Amino acid sequence: MSITVKDIAKLIDGDIIGDSNILISGISGIKEAQEGDITFLANPKYSSFLETTKASCVIVDRNTTSKTKTIIKVDNPSIAFSKIINILNRVDTYYPKGIHPTAIISDKAKIGKNVNIGAYSIIEDDAYIGENTTIYPNCYIGHSVKIGKDCLIYPSVVIRENVIIKDRVIIHSGTVIGSDGFGYVLVDGVNQKIPQVGTVLIEDDVEIGANVTIDRARFDKTIIGKGTKIDNLVQIAHNVKIGKNCIIVSQVGISGSTTLGDNVILAGQVGLVGHINIGDNSIVMAQSGVTKDLPKNSKVFGSPARDHNEAKRIIALMDKLPIIYKRLKELEKEIEEIKKSKND
Repeated sequence: MSITVKDIAKLIDGDIIGDSNILISGISGIKEAQEGDITFLANPKYSSFLETTKASCVIVDRNTTSKTKTIIKVDNPSIAFSKIINILNRVDTYYPKGIHPTAIISDKAKIGKNVNIGAYSIIEDDAYIGENTTIYPNCYIGHSVKIGKDCLIYPSVVIRENVIIKDRVIIHSGTVIGSDGFGYVLVDGVNQKIPQVGTVLIEDDVEIGANVTIDRARFDKTIIGKGTKIDNLVQIAHNVKIGKNCIIVSQVGISGSTTLGDNVILAGQVGLVGHINIGDNSIVMAQSGVTKDLPKNSKVFGSPARDHNEAKRIIALMDKLPIIYKRLKELEKEIEEIKKSKND
């Protein structure tokens, strides 16, 4: 489909600078865009592409100007562009419609209105699936699982017994929710398994990436707070409690009984030891290892993690170590020569 710049501006509450009658038929990144495409500029890192992009129109923030391009000024270019993607990129994605005849659904399960369940998915006794929820093929929903309304569960997801999932949750393929917590005690030289009889609570508007594992609590609940977004390949251990609107990036590992406050960001490959508290609005930078509590609004880096400014100074000094070492050896040699001359 095609749409004019003028109509796009109305949809995203933007102000046009340039030709409002240009027809837009595609979307693309600012470097890859071609004539007829619309793109956006949100990261200052890509500002140099504004005048050179082949896109016919660029969505920008209110403070950005252009000498050559038609632009639409908005409050938040990323959000505005997302709305346009939904209009111009209407791919007829397959999703299960109704309940497939090969789905295995217990007579004791309760299925809400307008639920879609794909081929070979299994719904166990006393499970509840809320209205407008879609479950793709080859999923396993254990007994007494509660899934809310408007959820989207992609193929090959496993949701173990007694797990609670609230509304508008998205779970991507290969994820396992409610697996046993990693609990053992050494008895006479043998690791004996500790029963994990708790559950997992996933609150509203959470999105969980592919191949994520969220372990059930030993007794109570492992909790993922409202609005939290979890990337692929993340491990969340038993009894972890994650607050609202957190961002957890790929390959993060969170050990048992650790608590995250609201709006915490864990960048890629971060590791947290168990039984610590991470305060609200904290940021843990990539590949950091956190071994102790962090107060609110912390920003840390390194392993062990420390204030990011201190960590940067340490790294800068480490880069100078070869020079410092060389100079130290020279000074030692000079001192030895002085001592030798005095003795002579």
